[in-house]
Amino acid sequence: MKFEPTQIDGAFLVAIEPRTDDRDWFARAWCEEEFRAQGLEVRAVQTNVSFNHRRGTIRGLHWQMEPFGEAKLVRCIAGAIFDVIVDVRSDSPTYGGWQGTHLAAGGQVLVHVPEGCAHGYQAMADGTEVSYNVSGAYVPGAERGIRWDDPAFGIAWPLTEAIVSEKDASWADFALEHR
Repeated sequence: MKFEPTQIDGAFLVAIEPRTDDRDWFARAWCEEEFRAQGLEVRAVQTNVSFNHRRGTIRGLHWQMEPFGEAKLVRCIAGAIFDVIVDVRSDSPTYGGWQGTHLAAGGQVLVHVPEGCAHGYQAMADGTEVSYNVSGAYVPGAERGIRWDDPAFGIAWPLTEAIVSEKDASWADFALEHR
């Protein structure tokens, strides 16, 4: 596995290293030892899968407050997504920043989202499916969110059509702390 740091502190693009033969390829998408070698102490206690019938669907942007923070390892397994990380950790050097990454089924890149960062994505095709390992169990009272179009971040979603749940559309504007 190859780990490429991103512009968000602690976030990585993780490239799998396929082994090929006449059947095509095989690769590891998770290896605790290799993550630990990067300084990432992540344990996967839950795997989530989401399916999106329609292109333009946005899920997120969510995170859990401490002590229930979750790191995630995200992979698109059908269709394509624009995956977004927003750094909402007030003590982070990249606080208030965001990053978007295109992921597609069959691709060989995953996204590692560190604890304390909001995460979401937009489906770029009908019939998109996403799978992600999560380091902690979901705790409803610890969930927080950012509205997809919050002006504090100015996320440049690639599709103008946006299908958003009522819950995700109702998050209040995020108040960035000035440091």
